[in-house]
Amino acid sequence: MPIYHCESVTDQEMETSNGMTAALLMATAYMMVTLLFFLILQLYKKYWARPEKILEKLRKQGIHGPRRRFPTGNLLEMRKISTSIVSSGADSQTKTVTQNYSSTLFPYFDQWRKDYGSVFIYSTGNQPSLYVSDPDLVREISMCVSLNLGKSTYLQKTQAAMFGNGIIKSNGRKWVRQRKLISPQFFMDKVKGMVDLILEAAMPMLAAWESRIDACSGEDAEFVVDPDLRNFSADVISRACFGSSYSRGNEIFRTLREIQKAVSSRSILFKIPQLRFLPGKDNKDVTKLVQNVRALILKLVRERKQQMARPGSPPQNDLLQSILESKNGDDFVVDNCKNIYFAGHETAAVTATWCLMLLASHPEWQCRARSEAIDLCKDSILDSQIFCKMKTLTMVIHESLRLFPPSAFVSRESLEDISLQSLMVPKGTNIWIPIATLHHDKQIWGEDADEFRPERFANGIHRACNSPHVYMPFGVGARKCIGKHLAMVELKIVLSLILSRFRLSLSPKYKHSPTFSLTIGPEFGVLLLVGKL
Repeated sequence: MPIYHCESVTDQEMETSNGMTAALLMATAYMMVTLLFFLILQLYKKYWARPEKILEKLRKQGIHGPRRRFPTGNLLEMRKISTSIVSSGADSQTKTVTQNYSSTLFPYFDQWRKDYGSVFIYSTGNQPSLYVSDPDLVREISMCVSLNLGKSTYLQKTQAAMFGNGIIKSNGRKWVRQRKLISPQFFMDKVKGMVDLILEAAMPMLAAWESRIDACSGEDAEFVVDPDLRNFSADVISRACFGSSYSRGNEIFRTLREIQKAVSSRSILFKIPQLRFLPGKDNKDVTKLVQNVRALILKLVRERKQQMARPGSPPQNDLLQSILESKNGDDFVVDNCKNIYFAGHETAAVTATWCLMLLASHPEWQCRARSEAIDLCKDSILDSQIFCKMKTLTMVIHESLRLFPPSAFVSRESLEDISLQSLMVPKGTNIWIPIATLHHDKQIWGEDADEFRPERFANGIHRACNSPHVYMPFGVGARKCIGKHLAMVELKIVLSLILSRFRLSLSPKYKHSPTFSLTIGPEFGVLLLVGKL
């Protein structure tokens, strides 16, 4: 009897155990369903409900755009339009060197502008965006000094590896503190004192060009000028802001260049920022590059501190010293050094490259600018006053910046609800102003808007067109590039030196194909034929 009783108890225990297992499975299933429902609900709110609420407020004000799809917004349509352009071969090479390239680099914006007008809405994932190419609304944005209109937090995330929380991408009081600290280093009176170091930085490049020509036994040398101009500009920013030559900062520039290539692509405007957290090879490579450049900058900082600690060491009055004296921590130092290292030389380098391409393509303007440079520099000590008198070269630079602005867009975000003209822009709206599109608008610049005509700037920027505020190669408003004075002086010096020594012509092998990689540059480089005068 006891044996049978024990077996009976075991059966009951088994039944109880099975019941508990079933209950546990049911509870687990219920939790999984609940979590899945919660996840879907959060995705719906993030990628549809919240951006849709913002866009609906704009629709009620008469602003419309392409239809959104969950969860990608208009990403798939943007990629489809871009793919169709690539497949048709329409983007392989523009018809003329001065043709508006926006329709090939950003064909979706060009198409939507035709469909919905100069102001429309769209979204990339969960990022509601307002495209603005209306001159009156652009004026209103350029006059807005509110800290509630800041840099895009979307781009802060996608470009964090390059800029971090430095002056280019930061917002609010943090940006105000950074600008107050950094901008005095680029005031015009400070830039005037940089002429000698800019001339010194240019000499190795000029000597290298002469050696290449000599090696061709009197024939014109054919080479891509981009790397030399980039190295020259990097040398200038190294000397002016960090007290070192390009050779010492070479590894920093090389690493930043690699980061630039990694975080930018043809589709940078419709990347999903959350993907940067995925443990893929590309993201691991970027993380390693960021760590490397951080270590290099902190090494430069240690060397400066050791230098200043030596008895009798002369005082330093450059940007690096100002940043160190602010005592804001390593992250502040690294981020702002990266910002200035990159932006400080990239704008000038890419603009100088396009200037030489345009001058090589238009020999009559090359001759006029050369004659002016030789006449003004003859028997004179080169100083800032000489370069201020170069009216022809100034017109050429302005026209080059109009046709090929370094940045493709001015990007802003309404950090709070903000009124612009008669439009109420809801908090969280990304605002995109297409610089190149406005610079080529025939209603603003005339029927010759796609032509290289520097004479349009003969009486200054304000008389070059009927809406001068849309000329924005250095950005707009309070967030305008702080290095614009240095860039202009640097451009005048290097271009006048090149023109006074060399003749330039465009190589028959040159392929004109502007490409977007944080800045607008030549995809295959600018191939020139260069000869001594």
